Amino acid sequence: MPVPDVVIGPDGLPRLSQAYLDAYERFMQTLITEDDTPVDNLFSAMQAHLLVNSLYASWQHPRFGRCFIATGNVGVFYAFHRPPVVPDMFLSLDVVLPADLWKKTNRSYFIWEYGKPPEVVVEIVSNTEGGEEEPDGKLGIYGRMKVERYVVYDPGQQTGGEPLRIYALRGGRLMRTDQTWFEEIGMGVTLWRGQYQGREDTWLRWCDRDGAVIPTGEERAEAERARAEAERARAEAERERAETEHARAEAERARAERLAAKLRAAGIDPDA
Repeated sequence: MPVPDVVIGPDGLPRLSQAYLDAYERFMQTLITEDDTPVDNLFSAMQAHLLVNSLYASWQHPRFGRCFIATGNVGVFYAFHRPPVVPDMFLSLDVVLPADLWKKTNRSYFIWEYGKPPEVVVEIVSNTEGGEEEPDGKLGIYGRMKVERYVVYDPGQQTGGEPLRIYALRGGRLMRTDQTWFEEIGMGVTLWRGQYQGREDTWLRWCDRDGAVIPTGEERAEAERARAEAERARAEAERERAETEHARAEAERARAERLAAKLRAAGIDPDA
């Protein structure tokens, strides 16, 4: 890419020259943003989908109005003339998807276009060749990108003794940390045993400060159905209780009337 050429526009404000913009457009057209080659295994694809699904279905950043992009297996271009890195999943706050996703500059996550790196990157280890925690591999790249939190989930423990390893940006480098709560993001991660898409397994999940997982759309719908069913059961129990009370009152009234009739038959005024 040529050095940006700044000119003064008719309004007296500086702007990039048309020659530079044309050169930039030609450069962008040379980039390979996707190669249509599937790279995920089934578990990794399901795990990444779970992380994305739950955010869009149920998460709202504590600071009202903050937008975000959550996706996976999409190229993140972090420098000119360097190939992209392709995280299994990433989360970027305070950005919105462009209207035209087919435009070349919008087909991938170009840091220079969005003006910032993702806050969180997640890699799911499926073999020993991914270089997820190598200084000259993904760990080093994400550190240079200034990713705030880097999460490595190794369900088979192929590259380490712990299935969940977390790195935080400290002094310009990603360093190991035991903190699973990301204060600056208002969300954390946890390992959760349960079913997702019909598969029982241990899944990496987003969670709140108390460790409760952020539900997927399906889980929210199921919880709503359970709440509605509980409300129907409560209403039915209340109706049955009211009917029982009414029947008891009717039986008491009938007993009192029978007693009053016996008293009258004996010449006694029951109201006296």
